Amino acid sequence: MLSVEQLYVNYGEKEILHDVDLQVAQEEIVMIVGESGSGKSTLVRSIMGLLGEEGHITKGNIVFQGVNLCQLNKKQYRELRGSRIAMVFQQPESSFDPTQTIHRQFYEAMNVHRKVNVQEAEQTAKSLLGMLGFREPETILSKYPFELSGVMNQRVAIALAMILNPQLLLADEPTSALDVPVQGQCVKEMMDLRQHLGTTIIIVTHNMGVVSHMADKVAVMYAGKIVERGDVREIFYQSTHPYTRALLDSVPKIHSTNKETLYSLKGTPPDLINPPVGCSFAPRCEYGMNICRKKYPELTKFSDTQECNCWLHDPRADVSNLPENMIRRRQ
Repeated sequence: MLSVEQLYVNYGEKEILHDVDLQVAQEEIVMIVGESGSGKSTLVRSIMGLLGEEGHITKGNIVFQGVNLCQLNKKQYRELRGSRIAMVFQQPESSFDPTQTIHRQFYEAMNVHRKVNVQEAEQTAKSLLGMLGFREPETILSKYPFELSGVMNQRVAIALAMILNPQLLLADEPTSALDVPVQGQCVKEMMDLRQHLGTTIIIVTHNMGVVSHMADKVAVMYAGKIVERGDVREIFYQSTHPYTRALLDSVPKIHSTNKETLYSLKGTPPDLINPPVGCSFAPRCEYGMNICRKKYPELTKFSDTQECNCWLHDPRADVSNLPENMIRRRQ
């Protein structure tokens, strides 16, 4: 369905994304994980064509169902957004006009792409809100955004994004503002969208718990690059990049005691204005070698789905101090 090929994105003179590749199949749920500032949101905004005046794609292609999005003009992109590709933003309030009722905003979203009357828009909105767990959707439609809680606004934002049944849904940190029980409900609702509507979903998240419950495939980003990708079981049980392992080790374990210290990744992400030579993660990597600071590692494939960029998997590397679960056989 979607192929991102050798994508480079700049904001002004600063290069945010560097040589990013991502493939997403029909009805897959792909999660993009990494620390703040790694380029995750920039990647999904590039797909959506929402980089703003400062952002621009300098190289590469984004091919959606055979159409190269990088070649579309503004009018063509507007026709695509909402109808075939939709997005749920991190702050749901930003999706709404505070001066209009929820019903009016559903109607306008539909009417931009498909001429409908008010009654048809209302019935479609009620049906979708009902699918997302609202017991009285007609009451929700009569409200203004500021009359709803943050949790309700998030769920309504998902419904608004899905009102025209787009084939691809992009979600930027959709659960970050929600407490744990509501996160579970949000996860269930998005999984239901895939089951009932066949929606393909790309989600940006910090929450590894959400990843474990939702993802088919995972892409790990660091300093504007995807450093490892694989299916969810490979990433959680056979991760091959030290950064992926650090992210997983930072997740609190349910069986931990109060005396155990939570793992914390030392250091900070690199300055993208003056990125380091070689592997960007090398200054923070406990397994780093001299070559890591001189040259960016080549891609190593471990299976049809898993691959990573790390010198530790070069045949010449000494892996005697690596954890056993990080040593994988090359394809």
